[in-house]
Amino acid sequence: MPAHTPAATRGPRSASTAASSSRSLDLAAADVAELASMGPGRGALPARVYLESDAPRLSLNGEWQFRLSSGIRTAPNDGWQDGRDLSGFTPLPVPSSWNMHGHGSPAYTNVQFPFAVEPPHAPDANPVGDHLVTFDAGPEFFPRALLRFDGIDSAGTVWLNGVELGTTRGSRLAHEFDVSGILVEGANTLAVRVAQFSAASYVEDQDMWWLPGIFRDVTLQARPEDGIDDVFVHAGYDPGTGEGTFRVEVSRAGKAIDAVVRVPELGLELPAGVEHHISAVEPWSAEIPRLYNATVSTPGESVALQLGFRSIVIEDAQFKVNGRRILLRGVNRHEHHPRLGRVVPRDVVEAELRLMKQHNINAIRTSHYPPHPEFLALADRLGFYVVLECDLETHGFHSAGWAQNPSDDPQWEEALLDRMRRTVERDKNHPSVIMWSLGNEAGTGRNLAAMSRWTKDRDPSRPIHYEGDWSSPDVDVYSRMYASQAETALIGQGIEPPLEDAELDARRRAMPFVLCEYVHAMGNGPGGMSEYQDLFDKYPRLMGGFVWEWLEHGILVPSPGGGEHFAYGGDFGEEVHDGNFVTDGLVDANRKPRPGLLDFKKVIAPLRIEISPPWSSFTVRNGQDFADTSAYRFQYKVEDDGGARLEGTVAVAPLAAQSTAAVELPAEVAGYVAGLPQDRTAVLTVSAVLAADTGWAAAGHEVAWGQAARFASPVAEVPAGDLVEAGDDELRLGTAVFNRTTGMPTSIGGLPVEKFGLVLWWAPTDNDLGREWGGPDERPLAIQWKDAGLDRMHPRLLGIRTESSRDGGEHLRVSTRMGAADKQFGLLVDYVWASSSGSLALRTQVRPVGEWVNAGFEVEWARIGLELVLGSETTNVQWFGQGPHQSYPDTGQGARTGWFELPLGELDVDYVRPQESGARSGVRSAVLQTGGRELRISGEPFALTVRPYSMQALDAATHRPDLVPDGRSYIYVDHAMRGVGTAACGPGVLEPYRLKPRQADFEVVLNVQG
Repeated sequence: MPAHTPAATRGPRSASTAASSSRSLDLAAADVAELASMGPGRGALPARVYLESDAPRLSLNGEWQFRLSSGIRTAPNDGWQDGRDLSGFTPLPVPSSWNMHGHGSPAYTNVQFPFAVEPPHAPDANPVGDHLVTFDAGPEFFPRALLRFDGIDSAGTVWLNGVELGTTRGSRLAHEFDVSGILVEGANTLAVRVAQFSAASYVEDQDMWWLPGIFRDVTLQARPEDGIDDVFVHAGYDPGTGEGTFRVEVSRAGKAIDAVVRVPELGLELPAGVEHHISAVEPWSAEIPRLYNATVSTPGESVALQLGFRSIVIEDAQFKVNGRRILLRGVNRHEHHPRLGRVVPRDVVEAELRLMKQHNINAIRTSHYPPHPEFLALADRLGFYVVLECDLETHGFHSAGWAQNPSDDPQWEEALLDRMRRTVERDKNHPSVIMWSLGNEAGTGRNLAAMSRWTKDRDPSRPIHYEGDWSSPDVDVYSRMYASQAETALIGQGIEPPLEDAELDARRRAMPFVLCEYVHAMGNGPGGMSEYQDLFDKYPRLMGGFVWEWLEHGILVPSPGGGEHFAYGGDFGEEVHDGNFVTDGLVDANRKPRPGLLDFKKVIAPLRIEISPPWSSFTVRNGQDFADTSAYRFQYKVEDDGGARLEGTVAVAPLAAQSTAAVELPAEVAGYVAGLPQDRTAVLTVSAVLAADTGWAAAGHEVAWGQAARFASPVAEVPAGDLVEAGDDELRLGTAVFNRTTGMPTSIGGLPVEKFGLVLWWAPTDNDLGREWGGPDERPLAIQWKDAGLDRMHPRLLGIRTESSRDGGEHLRVSTRMGAADKQFGLLVDYVWASSSGSLALRTQVRPVGEWVNAGFEVEWARIGLELVLGSETTNVQWFGQGPHQSYPDTGQGARTGWFELPLGELDVDYVRPQESGARSGVRSAVLQTGGRELRISGEPFALTVRPYSMQALDAATHRPDLVPDGRSYIYVDHAMRGVGTAACGPGVLEPYRLKPRQADFEVVLNVQG
């Protein structure tokens, strides 16, 4: 009998019968065959909606008994399912990922399968976890009840009181089993055998940790005789008339039944199945998530619903909700917890959704599977547009040209259709769900087409999404990953290169376009977000997109010297892995925002505020799709470097969505600034904050802001008033001492200088280690730099001389040539020093020499800056410039102009894999507390980076504990820096942010006090 024959067909069997019936020498042959089944699970009830019911229910979450075996052939068939002999079992919480509790280890791959690709067979090295719990069932669960599993990874076999109920396939999908006649009043024993790998693993190759276990809720639910099995809510909205349409389908055992539907707020009480027109309803949207409480009742059961009236149409190549084109400001979201793995507690989910709203995110793609069922209720209430994705990815077949891909193999059709049914049926009543997605990176094929056809038949109200379908015969939106800004602009205008099939080409051009993944947020970055957002705002065909991704998947492990750090792929002895590619996100695994999230919040802010000179007014553009600005209070603040400030609020009449208004500021603002001396700097900030508490933030939470600054007169040049004093081994100029052999300073203001000179390199970021999509050079930028010797440039002294100045003193000119071994190209670098009254001025002149070409490609630089290494520790940094977080030429949109102060430890960004980070751009002055003194640095705007370890140490480090302060201060003053881009996965740095070999001439002033 085929291994996937439904349990209902062959009848229940006891564990002892299963163990003794085989006569094969391979006692586990039947179990091996079961795991190789390409069909859906056996024995589960038909998929249905997730309901909040008043019928009795019993959570079976808690402490279970657990035993781990190395594979299905070694897993004992000793009758353990009846719970009589549990030797070898130990306690384990359920839900859980067993690797996170000391049973085996996590493993990470992105595309590649962690086992031989021979579908549908699972490897012999296939951990098997036996789970068992005893529970008491009261009389309320009789005569009919069911067991619900919301998530088992990857293949479960379920027994109740020794009777096999069936199997589960589809790790992130719900399975329910009828236990009527098997459940007994009083003590019951539930047993679940979970195999980490199965045939199902071939269609669950998502980019994440492989973490087996019963990782979602287990529930016993009573099913009343006159109960409700399924409810399908149809709540539409006509934006032209404001009318709502309402119909509720109610069924039991697949057949429509009588039920009463009540919506008290609308005064509705009507029978199920009847369509009702409501003259006026308030529609649901992510901006205004208006919900109506409703109940559906039969004599035996009542279920609670939250209704959202809304419509979705595609017209004029635009995606419209409630008649208006919407813009998705979204993120891709995985479920991950740094200590629990696949298990994410509800309070953590709620907190992260509130955090998203606080950062102006309005959309979520559930990459790449349905989330916990309670997630959608939160999305409904808080207000998110959700692209709900089926539990399907077959990416590992790509390496063989998609040979044997399940998406196009008819043997897999029923399994894939079952996955789509369970996705749609569970979550079909949520207004937040605006599209169904067939899955991710699963190639193309007949089974995807079948999934699309079934979904359109079942729920024609929602469009279909699938990124892999570029020719778009089976989807309703054109979707791509990591299309460059240039390509996105073409698509926005509808002038992208045509498809060969004219009919398909016309069909696709009539579709809106969404970037289901873009601006890959891995490590330092992502760069280029503003340029994408400008395109989204400009071209109505563009729907916006979803950043990859929301959350890093770091796993917390003990650090060698104490404390903890995040581990990634390869840290658990995996045979194959994809390294730290799993740690890419706008927040770390603890949900701590990365700088990229702070920048994204600014880029996607729903309001745009621009201050007009001379600070007498500002303009505000309401970029929301539906809401006016009545939810916000506008306030202003003027600060100056004398420590004074002026602040207040300004009345702004409610501004309709997609409109702009000019707002007058109080006259005292312009007057205050006009009255400041010319040597004072002032900054004006206008903010839009919440006027009242919401479900996701308190009153006063800032949503958007704009700034203007009036800078003090340029810093006067330091006159060259001091003379150079020459000794046998050193030169002195003011407070600085120089080595006569090298020309480099050895001391400034009494602070020991261990290294000084021009730098063009930085410790590569994750983006520098990626291969730029579409770039002419296939080598990652980090390799290009290494090959060109940017990290090993050495100076050769050309000469040291004094030059008389008009101020009566002398300049000290140190001329050098910098180059790398084996390279003819290099740099002529002159350092020209002047001193007066304790201040030391340095002018650096840079001129490339030779042809900066390596391996046939022009060499690009990371920076043009100075490295100053002091022999003392820095404890604190104050600066005026951009802050408080880091910024690079194509990032830092969320950084403000102002006065900031941070301890040294907070200047760096604790990316999971250490890399270049921590630069503060637009700095005009800074004060470093170092060696018991103050080092003051000033000049035309520069980028400042301060660290307690070298670039070489940063480059060599693989994890945070590798970075150990060495008692020195590594200070970088950069005249120019390269952007960071998103080449870890996607486009590289845009042309305006590239740094090609060029001349440079810049000055800084150093002063040491104390």
